[in-house]
Amino acid sequence: MRYRDAGVDINAASRAKSQIKELVSRTFNPRVLRGFGAFGGFFSLQGLPSDAVLVSSMDGVGTKLKIAFAANRHEGVARDLVFHSANDIAVHGARPLFFLDYLATGKIRPKVVTDLVRGLSDACREIGCALIGGETAQMPGFYAANEYDLAGCIVGWVRQGEILDGSRIRPGDVILGLPSLGLHTNGYSLARKVLMEQAGIGLSQRVPELGRRLDEELLAPHRCYAPVLQPLHQKGWLSGLVHVTGGGITDNTPRILPAQCQAEVHLGSWPVPPVFNMIAGLGKVRQAEMLRTFNMGLGMLLIVPKKNVDNVTRALKRKKEKFCTVGRIVRGPAGVKYLAGTPGRV
Repeated sequence: MRYRDAGVDINAASRAKSQIKELVSRTFNPRVLRGFGAFGGFFSLQGLPSDAVLVSSMDGVGTKLKIAFAANRHEGVARDLVFHSANDIAVHGARPLFFLDYLATGKIRPKVVTDLVRGLSDACREIGCALIGGETAQMPGFYAANEYDLAGCIVGWVRQGEILDGSRIRPGDVILGLPSLGLHTNGYSLARKVLMEQAGIGLSQRVPELGRRLDEELLAPHRCYAPVLQPLHQKGWLSGLVHVTGGGITDNTPRILPAQCQAEVHLGSWPVPPVFNMIAGLGKVRQAEMLRTFNMGLGMLLIVPKKNVDNVTRALKRKKEKFCTVGRIVRGPAGVKYLAGTPGRV
């Protein structure tokens, strides 16, 4: 018996590693102390301020991977993983330093591995983050044929006195919303259940309400908001940020609200992409469930002191960044209160 007879192809793993070495190395910078292939990744913190605090986040792509498997398109979900992770630390004012990935599959397919690492590498280079390590695990019998799981960890830094944690939020602050490009990386189990299983829409089918094929809609990228947020944070214009991921506006906003601060959100104050109204209509999904499952077209919320609103809106306009004023902070128990919006709109 050989390891290969048990389903693990070491040669395939070696071929995949040789193909991804250059992709990974492209993300290196002078802080990366060891090259590709070491047991651990080495990253120097020399030159960072003495009060620098490391900020980390760990995440996955979820069942959006099911769409990637069926469409045989893999680079995009890898980019999603990096951008989602970068957003998670950006809301605390942190800039990315390095990224680690974990890929597990039943059988190594070198081209798929290369596509995934290319997506990770391109996204890391885009945000100035080094991809310094990862793990590719072959686990035959554990994963279905041609499927895999993908997760990652990002580490960034912020000066201790500049940490953005919501503690400066006060009643009277204004809530601005930045648009998402679609579902991003959350709510796919419900979306697949309604659109594909219940409504029977095929991934390659063009959907008039969406103006494109279903796979194009469901594989729309997860936006990276860090380049927009960092200059605003550096100016001291923000009191809080909310990355609208799993749990939607309903569950993510309270994570940064101080005691006795409540978010009033005006439904109808921003355009909701058609895919969300399709899911709500076809699946008879209640509004409260939609708001707690999906981002509903808002991928990032900016909580801005009233005195800084003009500065922030001017800066967003200069960057040609679309935004909507979607609510405000009022006195009340920490949570989200939705106010009635345009009739007929989710």
